[in-house]
Amino acid sequence: MKKRILITGTGVVSAIGNNSQECLDALLEGHSGISSVQYLKTGHKEFPVGEVKMGNGEMGRMLGISGKRAYSRTALLGILALREALAAAQLNRRDLALISGTTVAGMDITEEAYPDRLSRDILGGHDCGSNTNLIADYFGCFDFTSTLSTACSSALNAAIYGARLIEAGFRDIVVVGGTEALSRFHLNGFKSLMILDEAPCRPFDATRAGLNLGEGAAYLVLESEASAQKRGVRPIGELKGTGNACDAFHQTASSPEGEGAFRAMEEALEEADLAPSEIQYVNAHGTGTPNNDASETAALRRIFGQELPPVSSTKGLTGHTTSASGSIEAVFCLLALGHQFIPRNQGFATADAECLTPYMGGSLDQPLRNVLCNSFGFGGNDSSIVIGAYGE
Repeated sequence: MKKRILITGTGVVSAIGNNSQECLDALLEGHSGISSVQYLKTGHKEFPVGEVKMGNGEMGRMLGISGKRAYSRTALLGILALREALAAAQLNRRDLALISGTTVAGMDITEEAYPDRLSRDILGGHDCGSNTNLIADYFGCFDFTSTLSTACSSALNAAIYGARLIEAGFRDIVVVGGTEALSRFHLNGFKSLMILDEAPCRPFDATRAGLNLGEGAAYLVLESEASAQKRGVRPIGELKGTGNACDAFHQTASSPEGEGAFRAMEEALEEADLAPSEIQYVNAHGTGTPNNDASETAALRRIFGQELPPVSSTKGLTGHTTSASGSIEAVFCLLALGHQFIPRNQGFATADAECLTPYMGGSLDQPLRNVLCNSFGFGGNDSSIVIGAYGE
């Protein structure tokens, strides 16, 4: 990047924790949040999911939300994560920009009301943009919002957009990320694609049979170096490079050679001015579907050759949080950098010749300085970012 983009705060909520510390503890312990359905109102109890362990009422009370205005679960999760990120970055300005990714948005409220109790207010809160505005209105400190909806690459694309705003000099601080809640539309849609597993998912394993859906939210505060120095805050990391590519191979499947993934990773490394050998860890998209894991492996081997760094997927812990996955896993990467560990690849037991062998624990060969984080969306819209440890 031409201008340094620093990360000065993060917030996260997922199936393994309601804040960064809880998520860190679960990552270190390898504690999975995937279990049977508890909060989603669905008849498909056969599919395990990665739900956030709070009901909407509990979240509303935590946030002091009351009154007639309905908040979707997507918005509630987003507010929780964003509140932590703003506090961590010590922000009290009222001229901030928010770039948020989501696909489901207010779907849960629409489903509850359909077909007999739909109203103008419910329909008005259904779309993705209104969900972002609802989150922003809660805080009252954002004078610019934008919403990205590119399926599973949404949150990383929000980070890329936010970085571009800072690089271009339009903003000195941008809050980026994504939020997604489970819905019947969500679950049934993936069921129709026949890529849900009735057992806990096993990324890169020979017996992998599909993904487990999850939910959650995460936001990162991106800031120019000049702004961070002026405010006197110490960054927790640096966004060094970004890449996005769309191979348009198929509506939902990845290409056998991982063309879009390869191009996204190649672009991110080039922008970061790093050689593949300078990456010490890859947080893989790693959904646990036969197609994705083989395709991503092919792309990684094209980038790294036979000298693959440690690679793991954290979706065996959280489930696939779709539009929020990129920012949730970016926060996990920052936790790994800050505490010098690599998250284990939950569920892996049997190697597959088509796939890489993921990281399953052990001592680090070298300090973590640069990590690559992947998020690949439907239609081949693939994104990668390089996050580095902060150095003066």
